[in-house]
Amino acid sequence: MIGKLTGTLLEKNPPQILIDCHGVGYEVDVPMSTFYNLPASGEKVALLTHFVVREDAQILYGFATPSERETFRQLIKISGVGPRTALGILSGLSVQDLAQAVTAQEVGRLVKVPGIGKKTAERLLLELKGKIGADLGPVGGAAHSDAHHDIQQALLALGYNDKEAAAALKALPAEVGVSEGIKLALKALAK
Repeated sequence: MIGKLTGTLLEKNPPQILIDCHGVGYEVDVPMSTFYNLPASGEKVALLTHFVVREDAQILYGFATPSERETFRQLIKISGVGPRTALGILSGLSVQDLAQAVTAQEVGRLVKVPGIGKKTAERLLLELKGKIGADLGPVGGAAHSDAHHDIQQALLALGYNDKEAAAALKALPAEVGVSEGIKLALKALAK
């Protein structure tokens, strides 16, 4: 019903924010990954949203990237995983980290997220297998360095989607520094 909000950011009280859209204030719950990348209060903000209607509440969830929203939607399809749990998962793991955990079937990464026990983590890995993380290729020994992760986060914060960021990262040298890597990635994306 409500797919995107664009307006002025009025308040930031994790995990909830308040966005003024032409005189109407929308309370939106966001994962911490989105929260950390929000502008200062009083600035313009645009978020993709997912609207949940329950018997006792109507709640808007907001996301900085399409991949975050799609992952949230995949998570809430799983039996026993509600919107709050999905938001917690996305606050504890980036979409890329979750995809890597699913591809490698790493229960340990998921149980580190508050509220996720071993059984829930195993069910998540089983249900998400083939739905997210399939396009990552081999994972494990070929894990990216912290610099590559920081470069990817910078590209996502600049508005590039996961596929564009991943394509730019593949073109970078293995031992590139963060600032040089961002410059090279932006040059590659500008072509």
